[in-house]
Amino acid sequence: MFNNIGVSGLVLILAIALIVFGPSKLPQLGRAFGDTLREFRNSTRNIIEDNECDPLIENEGKKPL
Repeated sequence: MFNNIGVSGLVLILAIALIVFGPSKLPQLGRAFGDTLREFRNSTRNIIEDNECDPLIENEGKKPL
């Protein structure tokens, strides 16, 4: 998704964010974004682990013996 963004693109995005939100709000927004990203990763990791351990999902679509 962000593979095509170079250094100049990141600097431009940070400059726009600094202008829009101001220097006092930027650390709060970064922390909130990091917390949201961490929660999303933990949730998806838990869903994947639940699917790997659940035998009903593994046998879904298979004919019973």
